[in-house]
Amino acid sequence: MVLPEIVQGILNTIWDVFQAVWWIIVPLSLVFVFIEFWIYYVYVKYLRSQKWVLLEVKVPTGIEKSPKAMEQIFSAAYGIYSFGFRFTQKYFDGHIKEDWISFEIAGYNGGVHFYIRTPEGARNLLESAVYAQYPDAEIVQSEDYMDLMPRTLPNQTFDVWGTDYHLIKDNAYPIRTYEYFEAPVPEKRLDPIAALTEAMSKLKNDEAIWVQIFIRPVGPEWKKEAEAVRDKLIGRKKPAPPMRLIESAFILFKNLINAPIQHPQWPAELKKEEKNLMLLLTPGEKEIVEAIEKKVAKLAFQTNIRFLYIDKKDSFTRSNIAATMSTFHQFNDQNLNGFRPNPNTITISKGLFKKKKLFYKKRKLNDAIRRMYWPGKTSILNIEELATIYHFPSIVVEAPLLRRVSTKRGEPPAGLPIE
Repeated sequence: MVLPEIVQGILNTIWDVFQAVWWIIVPLSLVFVFIEFWIYYVYVKYLRSQKWVLLEVKVPTGIEKSPKAMEQIFSAAYGIYSFGFRFTQKYFDGHIKEDWISFEIAGYNGGVHFYIRTPEGARNLLESAVYAQYPDAEIVQSEDYMDLMPRTLPNQTFDVWGTDYHLIKDNAYPIRTYEYFEAPVPEKRLDPIAALTEAMSKLKNDEAIWVQIFIRPVGPEWKKEAEAVRDKLIGRKKPAPPMRLIESAFILFKNLINAPIQHPQWPAELKKEEKNLMLLLTPGEKEIVEAIEKKVAKLAFQTNIRFLYIDKKDSFTRSNIAATMSTFHQFNDQNLNGFRPNPNTITISKGLFKKKKLFYKKRKLNDAIRRMYWPGKTSILNIEELATIYHFPSIVVEAPLLRRVSTKRGEPPAGLPIE
């Protein structure tokens, strides 16, 4: 037949061309493959060389500051942002992504503890930021609290339950922040961290709740994405690109032809005739637009929230799981945004081989929280949202096992002799 002969001829031609140029194509392909492997190699090498420091922050008793003070600490943490990597940093030093910091809350039989896990190079930055807002706080380098539990979980004795949390809607929509919980009268003031610390204070000796909040600074590019969501809500069209000479000539020619029967129309005049759809928005829609603009105006971080509950199998208390999850539900707003568990990491399994898949997810989550792995899906939160989720408890929090500084630190006299 004719068709197979044509196909065979095309294949023969392709093979002849390949034989003539393979010595160019193959080395070029291998170069790109080598570059990808090299980038991965230097990045892993950089991560392994990173030295982490675990700092425990003990807050003073009777603290009356709002989460606004913690907002300034997160603002200072943005100081680790690189503003872009140079060629040598990327391809030789392994700086492929921005560094990150982990703000952690751990509850176990010793009480409720607040930690900051940071690269060694950012330690002074964070300590100075904390002391600037909480002069009476005490910061000490601590042993890793995770070592109090078996490294491999679940096992024959202990079981675990946990998940990652991310935003329900687009990153542009904010969650309910601490301003919602504040009130002019101190007696009516609420602290959103109280629910979590209260649950941690009631843990038994063999129980533990770990909460990790990873933050990595994001650049101004995310602001454009959020503004695109805002523009879509108000019906604002993207600005048209500048007209080329041919397009201008075409509009001029069209107006000349239609001049006897129609007034000339120019693009600038047509743009002025567009209706301002902002006037047509409902009060609720206007509040959403204003909330998005407020979120975009502040510094933001790529964020992942992860929690893990650990207890013995024979006394596993699921009420502590519900108490921890309800802590994140209080930040949800039906009109704006909220948190929900990540279906890829939550320790729930369905379908075939349910027990094996559940066991694997639990092991994977325990390994992720110990090795500080980032999940595939993350959220973007600004400093106000982060300060709402993680801040040092105010005086209204009465959790009995909350670790606080019982005495106020004082400075030595100025004229004290020193040998």
